[in-house]
Amino acid sequence: MATKYDVPVILNPAPYQEFPREILRDVAFITPNETEASELSGSEVKDEESALQAARIIHEMGVGAVIITLGSKGAFLYQGGEKGELIPGFKVETVDTTGAGDAFNGGFAHALSNGCPVKEAIDFAHSVAALSVTKIGTARAMPTKQEIEDFLAAAGLEKA
Repeated sequence: MATKYDVPVILNPAPYQEFPREILRDVAFITPNETEASELSGSEVKDEESALQAARIIHEMGVGAVIITLGSKGAFLYQGGEKGELIPGFKVETVDTTGAGDAFNGGFAHALSNGCPVKEAIDFAHSVAALSVTKIGTARAMPTKQEIEDFLAAAGLEKA
């Protein structure tokens, strides 16, 4: 239905389990972490070079853009071609990483829906995830809009 109405589909394959690969043709963005990208591609992700290899394999399955989340290292973006790009995350005092992937995906979807280009949407997603890991829990740990805006302003970035 999203494809019918030209709404980009974001797939976070977490926790990873087998699924029909043909659905990937309708996925604009896929956001696996290293483990999920390794499972999906059959190619272990352990560094930037191996992230590129896995991202190429996943992209060839029909996905528009592959964003492999790498925890505190950032996210690896691949949209086709020879190279991808490591987009650094934010360094914060980590308390609990539970829900960080959900925070990233929610922030990414929010930023895209507000017209942000992909790289800026990833920066915004990084800020949401970074703030979420500074607190214990999942839903309780999700930052408010004001916390995100203050964090981005302190980092010299714009809000989404």
